Amino acid sequence: MNVLSIQSHVVYGHVGNQAATLPLQRLGHAVWPIHTVRFSNHPGHGGFAGRATEPAEIVDLVQGLEARGFLARCDAVLSGYVGAPETVGAIAAAVDRVKAANPDAVYCCDPVIGDAERGAFVRAGVAEALVAEAIPRADILMPNAFEAARISGIDPASLADAADAAAQLRARGPGIVVIKSLARSDAPQGEIETFATDGAATWLAAAPRLDLGRRPDGAGDLFAAIFLGHWLDHRDLRSALGAAAAAVHGVLARTLACGTDELALIVAQDEIVAPTRPVLPVRIG
Repeated sequence: MNVLSIQSHVVYGHVGNQAATLPLQRLGHAVWPIHTVRFSNHPGHGGFAGRATEPAEIVDLVQGLEARGFLARCDAVLSGYVGAPETVGAIAAAVDRVKAANPDAVYCCDPVIGDAERGAFVRAGVAEALVAEAIPRADILMPNAFEAARISGIDPASLADAADAAAQLRARGPGIVVIKSLARSDAPQGEIETFATDGAATWLAAAPRLDLGRRPDGAGDLFAAIFLGHWLDHRDLRSALGAAAAAVHGVLARTLACGTDELALIVAQDEIVAPTRPVLPVRIG
């Protein structure tokens, strides 16, 4: 299948499209990348060079695909980090054009806003633009726990709270909500959890928490891409959740073994298709 991936690009490292393209390709999907920003490296390294892509350029690229009939072959849109609020409008327009050409296309939105360790790290207005323009269009919404709290107004500090936050988010449009890096107060020690629901069933996936020190950036981008890749193949929430959790754990374990400051995605790429340690989601609702 064909995935239009609209998110960040870095020259050094594996975040955004650099974290999503190879995994989707390894899972058998073609990727059409459009970069929302072009940076030398992730800003988490303390500095970077580069700039955001003008929203008009993103619109122009999508219109170019539309003019040649390619959007009718697009099976999914995946979006992640954006550099400016106006970019969200360009992504929303892209989703509308893809769905007009192929009504069966899926929009998977990773609403990158921040995380529990650093707080919000996007420009002012980005979160509000995501809420107004991206989330209502999404079929699959994949915030981390910090982002779920920011968007829904409910801190998913327990499974009941996570369910309430997910229900609030689903009420805005997405059929599926996946909350990554759940940090509930009553979770078993030494595990990192992911919560997923489609309204009919709710699942919890747990993987061992690794002592990574400074957690490499891009794990959430990687998770979203792998989840979407499996969802496109099987349309099964439980299997997509388990496959993504297992693959990301495998890549992070190899990253820890390599001692690198970025995801060891090339070295660990076999974990994408055949994870060393399976993760079996448990139904909780």
